[in-house]
Amino acid sequence: MIYLDNAATTFPKPECVYEAMDKFLRERGANPGRAGHRMSVVAEQEIEKTRIVLAGFFGIKDPNRMIFTFNATDAINMGIKGLLCKGDHVITSKLEHNSVSRPLTGLEKENLITVTRVDSSGDGFINPDDVRKTLRPNTRLIVCTHASNVLGTIQPIEEIGKIAREGDIIFMVDAAQTAGVCNIDVEKQHMDMLAFTGHKGPFGPPGSGGLYVGERVKLRAWREGGTGFEPESLAQPDTLPFKLESGTPNTVGIVGLKTGIEFCIEEGIDTIRQHERRLALSLIRALERDGRFQIYGSMDENRIGIVSININGMKPGEVAAILDNTFTMAVRPGLHCAPYTHQEIGTFPEGTIRISPGYFNTMEDIEGVITSLKKIADAQNFT
Repeated sequence: MIYLDNAATTFPKPECVYEAMDKFLRERGANPGRAGHRMSVVAEQEIEKTRIVLAGFFGIKDPNRMIFTFNATDAINMGIKGLLCKGDHVITSKLEHNSVSRPLTGLEKENLITVTRVDSSGDGFINPDDVRKTLRPNTRLIVCTHASNVLGTIQPIEEIGKIAREGDIIFMVDAAQTAGVCNIDVEKQHMDMLAFTGHKGPFGPPGSGGLYVGERVKLRAWREGGTGFEPESLAQPDTLPFKLESGTPNTVGIVGLKTGIEFCIEEGIDTIRQHERRLALSLIRALERDGRFQIYGSMDENRIGIVSININGMKPGEVAAILDNTFTMAVRPGLHCAPYTHQEIGTFPEGTIRISPGYFNTMEDIEGVITSLKKIADAQNFT
């Protein structure tokens, strides 16, 4: 199998991730922070080590403001629903994944908030000036993706963050596609909240992720229960990270996340991004002058390793099935949980074929998918 669906989840993981998780479950798999015995203490130490590693990775000053979640969707819901109140106005974009769009739409339907969705340019970028023009006196939150999960375009989050900071507005970034692939610094880029998942760029397992909660942010608890902290109190602790981390954590997943992040640091973020971008641009260059193909989004280098295409006259699901069944290649067709984006680029409701090479893919893999796509197009034109 040539796996080209890394935007959904990276595969394979580095061998060190498999080894670390296996070793932890076999030797240290106690419930962290819930007992005083040595296995519990060691498990808790692994969690705190990961918090420190992530803080350094994202430029976070206080590791206790790094909250562990089960994925980016969990983190985004925690931030949106823990922050917003009746009467608040939110600015977002039409490039967002449903992890952002659905919570906001739900609150809209309950008449709790109002939402402005900024258009992107034809090639998939948000203009910061368009964000500035939509500011209102009651704007409480600006939330946007760091990179489109459909088009791969990297957004000007530092400029948008500066606009938010100038207006005393909370700025939240969805880094599901960029954590582990792009350099992120919450201070430099003016982020008040950063949501990410562990199973994509950081090479961690499913069920891991996090939310950075900046000093300007005070969230209501997304869930309440046991924390191993202040057990005598029936009220949820007000101290981070315990306030937002109720229940037994996915400790083995957190260990895998730490190991994946350490792999990213060792390999180098720039090295990872350049490799994935080189593969994506090679695919684009091979198809962009072939009139049988439609390529969506920017053709320049301000992107991550995501390419959305279609073959004229064929449905994306049909093409993906042929790639899977005939050529043993994994890609993702459809709307990619981003209907607003597909409406903007004119591919709704069928969507596109998303090809997302990862760090462990090779140029031979890309040459293989190029050859396969051209064979499918040849057969389509012949019939």
